[in-house]
Amino acid sequence: MADRIDVLYSEEELDKRIRELGDEISRDYAGKEITLICILKGASFFACELAKHISVPVYIDFMQVSSYGNETESSGVVKIVQDLDDPIRGKNVIVVEDIIDSGRTMHYLFQILRTRGPESLKLCSLLNKPDRRVTEVEIDYTGFDIPDKFVVGYGLDYAQRYRNLPYIGVVTLEED
Repeated sequence: MADRIDVLYSEEELDKRIRELGDEISRDYAGKEITLICILKGASFFACELAKHISVPVYIDFMQVSSYGNETESSGVVKIVQDLDDPIRGKNVIVVEDIIDSGRTMHYLFQILRTRGPESLKLCSLLNKPDRRVTEVEIDYTGFDIPDKFVVGYGLDYAQRYRNLPYIGVVTLEED
């Protein structure tokens, strides 16, 4: 299978936008500490690059959630596969996600995280796909709004492939 991938955002465009997001977060949290919660696996590339461009003290923790199982469409039922290592009570928390699609997973996750008593809770997503939204989610920091296309690269995958691409590309699946 040789899928075709057309570049949507180059490595340079991603670097520039992530630097801008880091600067914005740094200004918003001047004089404070923040906890980034990286949503695995897809957001790991983005979270690491983002953290490098934030000038305030940053703690990073990880969660893995699933609402897909082995399906391509969300079931709407969110399962926490890996929870946080440390409590977030009283902390300024920014959830870092690779893409917001239907919004179901993030809506549910934010309900859970709010019960844990953070000082503040915000969302930073590299990509936002508003045409697919089923449940409204407020994204505080957005990298790019994208059309309803299947994208890979920079942590986003298709069947665990293409995460390592240094750009975001639109994939066209080729049949054998």
